[in-house]
Amino acid sequence: MHSHPQPSSFMLNRIIYILSEHPTVVGFRWSHAQSWGATWVFLFSFISLYFAVSITLHVILLLFRQRSRPVPLGLVPAVHSLVMAVISAVILAGTLASAIAEIRDTRWFWGRTKTPLQWLLCFPLGTRPSGRVFFWSYVFYLSRYLHVIRTFFTILRRRKLSLFKLLTNSIPMVMSFLWLEFSQSFQVLEIVFTTFTYSVVYGYRFWMELGLPTVSFPLVANIQMILLGLNLVCHCGVLFLQIRGDGCNGIGAWAINSILNGAFLFMFLNSFVKMRRLHRKAIGSTTTNGKSE
Repeated sequence: MHSHPQPSSFMLNRIIYILSEHPTVVGFRWSHAQSWGATWVFLFSFISLYFAVSITLHVILLLFRQRSRPVPLGLVPAVHSLVMAVISAVILAGTLASAIAEIRDTRWFWGRTKTPLQWLLCFPLGTRPSGRVFFWSYVFYLSRYLHVIRTFFTILRRRKLSLFKLLTNSIPMVMSFLWLEFSQSFQVLEIVFTTFTYSVVYGYRFWMELGLPTVSFPLVANIQMILLGLNLVCHCGVLFLQIRGDGCNGIGAWAINSILNGAFLFMFLNSFVKMRRLHRKAIGSTTTNGKSE
């Protein structure tokens, strides 16, 4: 008698097949002619448009709407957060499944010269932007265009628009483009770290949009700090392998990526320190008022 696979096992195998073995995933190739958004002109045109629309919308609201009257958005921000959380979780699962499949299929080629961790940090020289992990890198790149929609929610709700907000949304677009354009090393781990973070952050924002109880500490900022710390450690690992090994693919793009990450880190830490300062002042003010009553 033939044993039939359990429904749960069949479902899991089916999901793994879709994430890492489907012909669309395995046969992916980054192409300026065939991949949407795959040119420098498109990238910088979109970023310029993003800046122009954000600033224009901000100015229009300053001129024609009272500061105390936010534009009602209903459930739109909640839906956006839910969609981004789901997309991030799918990219995370797809990247992990594809990385495992790539290690399984190509490890014989490395011999004893490279471990899976070294491959995750440092692609061999000559790596081309095609196949499983680059498919999910491309999906991650496309998701950055959906991510910037949140800026417009911030503006419409009458919060102050800052250059920091525009830059921190634009930098990941440039970095994820570089990953694909130059088959940059380290991108697999960075996608895993980032999509895990976004899954939690957007899930939490969806929770908040529904008006459910929130935590008392700055969850989003703390998770982003952990992400930046992991990125810093991995960047050091890439540099070590570049110097001590045979070289890493896309090291020039990695250097630009590191500079952009450094700029992002500086802006984020500056914002984080200001936020913590305001939080302490608010606590101090509450304590003082409580004692005086």
